[in-house]
Amino acid sequence: MTEGMAAQRGLLIGGSWRTTAAGEIDVRAPYDGRVLGRVPVATPIEVAEAVMSATDAHRRGPLPPAERSAILRRAATRIRDRGDELARLVALESGKPMREARGEVARTALVLEEAAEEARRITGHLVPIDGVAGSEDRIAYTIRVPVGVVAAITPFNGPLLSPAHKVGSAIAAGDAVVLKPATATPLSALELAAELLAAGLPADLLHVVVGPGDAVGDALVDDPRVAMVSFTGSTSVGLRIRARLGLRRATLELGGNAPLIVHEDADVEAAARAAVAGSFGYAGQVCISVQRILVHRAVRERFERAFMPLVAALRVGDPLDEATDIGPMLTTEKALQAEAGVRDAVAAGGRSLTEIRRDGALLWPVVLADPDIALPVVCQEVFAPVVSLLSYADLDEAISLANATDYGLQAGIFTASLAVALDASRRLEFGGVVVNDTSRYRVDRMPYGGVKSSGVGKEGPRYAIEEMTEEHLVVLRGTPR
Repeated sequence: MTEGMAAQRGLLIGGSWRTTAAGEIDVRAPYDGRVLGRVPVATPIEVAEAVMSATDAHRRGPLPPAERSAILRRAATRIRDRGDELARLVALESGKPMREARGEVARTALVLEEAAEEARRITGHLVPIDGVAGSEDRIAYTIRVPVGVVAAITPFNGPLLSPAHKVGSAIAAGDAVVLKPATATPLSALELAAELLAAGLPADLLHVVVGPGDAVGDALVDDPRVAMVSFTGSTSVGLRIRARLGLRRATLELGGNAPLIVHEDADVEAAARAAVAGSFGYAGQVCISVQRILVHRAVRERFERAFMPLVAALRVGDPLDEATDIGPMLTTEKALQAEAGVRDAVAAGGRSLTEIRRDGALLWPVVLADPDIALPVVCQEVFAPVVSLLSYADLDEAISLANATDYGLQAGIFTASLAVALDASRRLEFGGVVVNDTSRYRVDRMPYGGVKSSGVGKEGPRYAIEEMTEEHLVVLRGTPR
């Protein structure tokens, strides 16, 4: 059984599954609260041990690129072979419906294979210094070398995929890693680590510590032997990490508030279909979920006629039920907070086009019509199955509304005009702009990262490897004459 499998893991330090004196945490299913496993909580002692072991591994020197690649490929095969089992675990501990959980497992294997490919083609470039007078007898080029120890801190909403992105890229880059998965969803990450070790990864290159961010996370970030932090999570925590790191490196993938623009020349029905999945997949608990749908007023009524029946048809319930479209939010408390934000928007003059319904951690999809754009449910990150529907008169107004947020991760626009698409892609203040699809579109080899309060740096194996390596310059001089 998945629960029994998960309960066998502890902290991973130096290749050993460890318990601690700090006790254990219960990992519970968001849907029904059942205990899926118990995981030891790391203390600063275990964190320091993990960092020390990773530091020693870095000092030993990186594995050859071909060996890194082979390990990652074997791990990808092992993940794929356990697809159904791991999908069930993802669904249980995160509340993600089985269809999405299977997709996460498949993407995890692909990410490891992408990282395996990139491990074999890390390259520098030639610097033409011989074109400078006095340097005719010299050649210069750059190489990329591992930064050292990478601390990977991952969120609950991609319990298997997010660790694979960070750990896979770091291994491909030649780094050693200490992974801290989300306290609510550590079981999938522990299984990923087990498969990497089984694939031949040396034990001191990957460690896993579990516990609260303000204790375990801070101990990891504050350790000066950690050369880089790769973090995905809230903007508030990202800012705190950045302040603690000083001059050390960080990739921070933070919050989002994604708009979808439906222009007057768009395929409105296609936009409506895409908007349903983009807004409500995984109960909206994705950084690039559509949160605001901006529709040209000439097609607003038509869009609603196409969109609302599709929303009404979504099935909410048990994530293990194959028919479920929307499972629970992570906790009842988070669902209550989202419901309160919706009711505040209605009290302030917005209209809900759907019934406002909640049962524990289950929140039925909400479509707000024309709420006050200054309300948090509109301009901040909601992280719930809630979307706001707004109208605009022209493209300038649409772009102004889309940019009216502190966040800038991804945006989408539906239009039949290449000129409109190019104009919007230049003026939208987002790390990615997706044309004729929603902000939710992502292929894992893409450069993925935002601007403004959505963070710094890029994910996607090729781009993460650049973040996780240092560029060194080499100058060769011939025999002086």
